[in-house]
Amino acid sequence: MKAALALAASLFATSVMAAPVSGYRVVATFPHSTDSFTEGFFYLDGLFYEGTGRNGLSAVLATEPRTGRIVRKVSLSAAYFGEGVVDWGPYIYEWTWQSHVGIVYDRATFKPLKQFSYTGEGWGMTRNASQIITSDGTATLRFRDPRNFHEVRSIVVKDGGKAVEPLNELEYVKGEIYANIWMTDRIARISPLDGHVIGWIDLAGLRPVQTMADQDDVLNGIAYDAKRDRLFVTGKQWPTIFEIKLVPRR
Repeated sequence: MKAALALAASLFATSVMAAPVSGYRVVATFPHSTDSFTEGFFYLDGLFYEGTGRNGLSAVLATEPRTGRIVRKVSLSAAYFGEGVVDWGPYIYEWTWQSHVGIVYDRATFKPLKQFSYTGEGWGMTRNASQIITSDGTATLRFRDPRNFHEVRSIVVKDGGKAVEPLNELEYVKGEIYANIWMTDRIARISPLDGHVIGWIDLAGLRPVQTMADQDDVLNGIAYDAKRDRLFVTGKQWPTIFEIKLVPRR
């Protein structure tokens, strides 16, 4: 399980970081199902899209932000542990943790259209204008051709010369890659050119008290509304999605 990386994440969280650190201000809150073990998350055209994990519980959801109402849903086979999701034109791509199987859906209907394969583990997914960007629980981000999911190039994420891992859920925001660092309250803002950390977002104190009994219910989910410049974050089985603004840390 991913818990095997908890020690590495803990050591990372206590290390000295070279890039500047921002705090946050909560602007608004939205409901989020505590049944959702969030692995992938994005916002598009007025809806939250989410990929959830755990065998037998994995699904892709589209929900209405204001109410949390599920607009569309497709469940995965119990053989699969769902991971990151990303939109690509009229499609949604989803991949799985260790099964090496990904699925392409019609975004309007959630009808599965085809499958694809890859090597290594599947964790987070996002995209720029021409490529899908993925994480695999290491310090490496891989840029992939959406036509065949083949790797085009990769970058190693570093802060002050030190590799940053384990990288988890991803979002592309204003030309930067935002990445949850698994088992921490931090998001890294990463240059897609060379992988250096431009800055950190410290979300300490955001995690809802209700989730603190389960160590797996950590921060994991970043979504960006480019039209209205809104940034959203949530976590595994959290009851809330938070819209936040970045502020200088005091």
